[in-house]
Amino acid sequence: MKKLNAYELTRTKLFLFYMLLTLVLAASIIIGVSIGSVNIPVKEVVYIFWSELTGRSVPIEISENHKNIILSIRLPRVVLAGLVGASLAIAGAAFQGLLRNPLADPYTLGVSSGASVGAVMTIFFQIALPFFGNFTLPLLSIIFAFLTMLVVLFFARLLDRSLRVETIILTGIVFSSFLGALISLMIALTGEELRQIIGWLLGSVSMRGWSYVLIILPFFVTGSLLLMMNANELNVMAFGEEHAQHIGVAVKQKKLLIMIAGSILTGAAVAVSGTIGFVGLVIPHFIRFLIGPNHVHLLPASIFVGSSFLIIADLCSRTVISPAELPIGVITALIGAPVFALIMLRQNVKGRK
Repeated sequence: MKKLNAYELTRTKLFLFYMLLTLVLAASIIIGVSIGSVNIPVKEVVYIFWSELTGRSVPIEISENHKNIILSIRLPRVVLAGLVGASLAIAGAAFQGLLRNPLADPYTLGVSSGASVGAVMTIFFQIALPFFGNFTLPLLSIIFAFLTMLVVLFFARLLDRSLRVETIILTGIVFSSFLGALISLMIALTGEELRQIIGWLLGSVSMRGWSYVLIILPFFVTGSLLLMMNANELNVMAFGEEHAQHIGVAVKQKKLLIMIAGSILTGAAVAVSGTIGFVGLVIPHFIRFLIGPNHVHLLPASIFVGSSFLIIADLCSRTVISPAELPIGVITALIGAPVFALIMLRQNVKGRK
């Protein structure tokens, strides 16, 4: 496959590229709501969507049972999977751009583990912040995700003043292990909340409903807009912080803003679905391979592809061993771990050259 360069793409090629991504996402959504324990014909799914969106009658008879299955059970699950996948993918793309290394993502940097600690503590201690209600869980996940990012960078700087990416990632992995031990401790001490916490840790969008979509949606919109507004700054910082400062970029402020936006996306995603690894690693790497490193196109493309990927991964998780379900994190790990190993090998070969 010929690699495209996002700095040189014409408007026509970009339009066709985004049209393709839109069609893939639409197909993923339709397939995701069509296949399950009760298979619903794609034609009927399309007509149900058309009827709900336009309010018009359709030329076929629609089963009320099928309509309830799609609109009340499968569609919120598919939409939630899409939002989680998009959040993790664009956060991964931003972290990789900020640290200038394709090995960086919310999972390897320990940000996902920090968000998980925030979510598990909220469940374990039954924390409910005044005025925030259902948003207590994502809010605390975001706070812990951001604090974990800051702590990882602080300790990495103590170990290596030059803040090499390898040091940051290794520090992130160490802190992920430590935070995992804290979560295990809370699980050992918990009682009735055990099942809920285990479900969070394994990663799942099952039995969530529209309420969870409404929880993640404002954080997804806020975090994504913040990152895309700073896409050009990410492009400039890819050439080095000194170069960015020389042409007038407020590097420290922009780095902090990007870290906050990435933490918002990661924390909200973990709050509604648990820890789902490797999405933020694999998807941006794949998009970068196709169209190059221009974040103006890399970030929105990561949203489309990350969303489609997790919808299909969730479909696999509930059909591979049907009627039982696999945790969605198992599917993403089976795909992401080999890709992670390949990227590391590729980085090692480049380093030797």
